[in-house]
Amino acid sequence: MSVVRQLGITKLACGCVVGTYRELDTGREVHYVEEKGSGCGSHSHRRNHKVAIERLASITPMSVIGKAS
Repeated sequence: MSVVRQLGITKLACGCVVGTYRELDTGREVHYVEEKGSGCGSHSHRRNHKVAIERLASITPMSVIGKAS
């Protein structure tokens, strides 16, 4: 388990909420599904699981909910 800093939260068109974090020890960005949308049919969108950036690129975000400073 590594220490992370939250960079922001995005709500996807499918209704899922994805948090973007930076691992402090490696510097890489990771994306976790915070909440699964009620109408989401994607099996890869599971709460508290990482989602690949390639999968996010194919789904247009609806809006950025917030950005951590």
